[in-house]
Amino acid sequence: MTEIRVRFAPSPTGPLHIGGVRTALYNYLFAKKHQGTFILRIEDTDQTRYVPGAEEYIQQSLKWLGLNPDEGFGVGGPFGPYKQSERRDIYLEYAEKLVAGGHAYYAFDTPDELESWRKDMEAQGVHSPKYDQSTRRNLKNSLTLPEAEVRQMVADGKPYVVRLKVPEGETVVFEDIIRGNVQFETAELDDKVMLKADGLPTYHLANIIDDHLMKITHVIRGEEWLSSTAHHVLLYRAFDWEDEIPQFAHLPLILKPSGKGKLSKRDGAQFGFPVFPLEWYAEEENESYLGFREFGFLPDAALNFLALLGWSPGDDQEIMPLDELAKLFSLEKIVKSGARFDIEKAKWFNQQYILSKKSEKLLPYFLEVIPEKEISETRALEIIELLKPRITLLPDFLKESRFIFERPEVYEQKMLEKKWNAVNREAMIKVNGQIRNAATFGDDVFESEIKGFIDENKFGLGNILPLLRVCMSGSSQGPDVFRMMAILGKEELIQRLDAAFKAFDDIIKA
Repeated sequence: MTEIRVRFAPSPTGPLHIGGVRTALYNYLFAKKHQGTFILRIEDTDQTRYVPGAEEYIQQSLKWLGLNPDEGFGVGGPFGPYKQSERRDIYLEYAEKLVAGGHAYYAFDTPDELESWRKDMEAQGVHSPKYDQSTRRNLKNSLTLPEAEVRQMVADGKPYVVRLKVPEGETVVFEDIIRGNVQFETAELDDKVMLKADGLPTYHLANIIDDHLMKITHVIRGEEWLSSTAHHVLLYRAFDWEDEIPQFAHLPLILKPSGKGKLSKRDGAQFGFPVFPLEWYAEEENESYLGFREFGFLPDAALNFLALLGWSPGDDQEIMPLDELAKLFSLEKIVKSGARFDIEKAKWFNQQYILSKKSEKLLPYFLEVIPEKEISETRALEIIELLKPRITLLPDFLKESRFIFERPEVYEQKMLEKKWNAVNREAMIKVNGQIRNAATFGDDVFESEIKGFIDENKFGLGNILPLLRVCMSGSSQGPDVFRMMAILGKEELIQRLDAAFKAFDDIIKA
């Protein structure tokens, strides 16, 4: 079997959108499933849209996610360079081969001339006129100009582009792993520019040449490129590479939460959720966007969520780490229809991964968000273990652990109005005394002793435990009461109980 080779080929025109991350993920999973090679290639031929810092952002994003390329930009390999702007001479050579073989031609029309032509065509009732087989003979190109004049114009440095000469009256057919048999009539296709006036190729020429020279076996990319694939098949034919055309798989869109339309960065800004893997700040546009990382997602949870936006293993299984995803992944099980982006589902995945992780693995994340940097590892791990069931996003550690580092200044008044009466006050004073006199503290024996004392005196756990929690944190919501006690320690706990009783009296009297 031929070695599987796939590429993720983003353009450095801004931050890597989450849809691009999913494309990278599917390429990675497919490569790992088949013991193949995952390649990173930077497609930067559109220099007008190049954004400084975008290449580094792409690399950092893949590194954070654990989608490390086996070969390519920043890694190296036998088929470099892996940055298209460094392969200009290669494209020029192949563009000349297309012209020499009669599959392409020089076009000397200036942008102003083309704009004037389009307006004339529209005035004649032609909607969205195209530079194609029906119009090419009326424009300024090497098909209409004398050969000697063309040679002279090229020699004189007259600006030109190279356009693909789409054949007439043919049907372009190819198989897509996701979409099945796809057909385009050449009458529908325009003569796309292959080489621009600046000497750089368009995406269409560059990616075909690179995929061929880099021995790419499968092209897994977004569905927005499906309509261009007919041109790509024609290029493979023109270069006589038909026997080496890679298999295509065009992925469905990631849709807005409403399910209507493609997810955009504006959706994230509007509704307050991330659509990029990492934080991005665009100084020129004065725009800043939080990423999945800064929002508080674990990378493996983000990947698990994204993997299921358009694909499933065929059963109800949802929690799948990266190595398991690779074992189960199949291009044939990707759906054609768009997948709705559901941030609440993403949070659910994150919560499950936090719950399942050993506290030692969460320690670095915890230390990043808590205000107390001077804390022993042992104590930090105890806090993590206590709070894990209550954490959805990593910054929740700060909110949920605040009661440990800060004594409450405000107490939940509604609960006190219901529970802080003379009977419960007297019971709490006795419970406080029992805590002070306990021989052991913070273990199962202590918990059993205090619960036994409450039951024996018929104080009622439903009254005492909520009041104890409010004493410690100010809120009746929180982790297990006895584990909270253990985290605070006996001395701190007693001080909080004494302070809380006085505050409760003042609140209820008021």
